Amino acid sequence: MPNNNMPRNMYDVVIIGAGCAGLGAAMYAGRLNMKTLIIADNIGGTITLTDVVENYPGFIRLTGQELADNLRKHAEDYKIEKEEAKVTKIRKEHGCFFVETNEKKVHESKTIIFATGTEWRKLNIPGEKEFASKGVHYCALCDGAIYQNRVVAVVGGGDSAAKEALLLSQYASKVYVIVRGDKLRGEPINNDRVAKNPKIEVVTNVNVREIAGDKVVKGIKLDKPVNGNTTLNLDAVFAAIGHIALSQLAKDAGVSTNEKGEVMIDRESKTNVPGFFAAGDVCDTHFKQAITGVSEGVTAVYSAYTYINENEFICPVGNEDLMVKVENKKKK
Repeated sequence: MPNNNMPRNMYDVVIIGAGCAGLGAAMYAGRLNMKTLIIADNIGGTITLTDVVENYPGFIRLTGQELADNLRKHAEDYKIEKEEAKVTKIRKEHGCFFVETNEKKVHESKTIIFATGTEWRKLNIPGEKEFASKGVHYCALCDGAIYQNRVVAVVGGGDSAAKEALLLSQYASKVYVIVRGDKLRGEPINNDRVAKNPKIEVVTNVNVREIAGDKVVKGIKLDKPVNGNTTLNLDAVFAAIGHIALSQLAKDAGVSTNEKGEVMIDRESKTNVPGFFAAGDVCDTHFKQAITGVSEGVTAVYSAYTYINENEFICPVGNEDLMVKVENKKKK
């Protein structure tokens, strides 16, 4: 058990991000009786935008929001603290981490668990910025219902694109799936559902060159003809081409990232910065799922717990601006 005979504002762990990985970490940190603060501006994370989750053990089928709520309630069953805010800076001084937020607060912690997740990757084509939220979207669950009995397109070739198309087919009269490669590469069960859905048409080996319209989206321009025309008339475009790791705060704190900007971790969720751990979609793991994120979050907590118990933290009281200084000494 961590030594909690520390100044009141010193946490054993500050968890940044409250998606599946962050909430899973918070639950386990509470279980280990660690003094824990979880900070996020979006409690629940991007899983809340998923319509149906069918691959989380223990639940045959539930919504992403229900899964996030279950994880949050489990974490709150322990004595953890939560703060809805945006972290603006993480710095390490004298072996201690200082976490600054947009609420002008500074939290001190022995360890960090970084679980900020990702943001949607943009298409970066003409018309995308101009028609943002005017027919260009990145979340079918958020915006699909707007397009009842209308024609829409999903741009992407992976499982996310397949699931977006299936959800949109509940509203739209027609759903095109625009795939750059030679086939849709979703999970087999979702590929089968797409193939059997009469509203969905998969178009392969084609790229979207431009999103066209006036006040709202009216169509897309392609690099080769589809059904005899290089323009598809439609009412909305949903991009599903992956995500970008939200890792800048970690980079600024000296944490190593790969060429994709993902935080590099080992099997114990350790980064190159001692005491700084990471978990979830922001990391350089190839397989990113809710279950793997929770697993990494729990692993990160255990590593943080071990780190704290293997090190001696000495915290003399400083001035009002820097209430706590920490020196980290390896126990002999």
